[in-house]
Amino acid sequence: MNSIKKNDKVTIKIPRPLYNHFKLIKENLGFNSVTDFVVYVLRNIASSSKPKGTQNRD
Repeated sequence: MNSIKKNDKVTIKIPRPLYNHFKLIKENLGFNSVTDFVVYVLRNIASSSKPKGTQNRD
């Protein structure tokens, strides 16, 4: 069984124009980094599509 550490991270590759767009958005919304913004958005999407009865694994 693999031990998963809370601080483990992976790289997700996205097109540069999308990254640049996210960079502008994060500056306007006050996020510290594009990563913080993308994690916020992905968590929001993932939490809205969870089947009922599943637990949060953050």
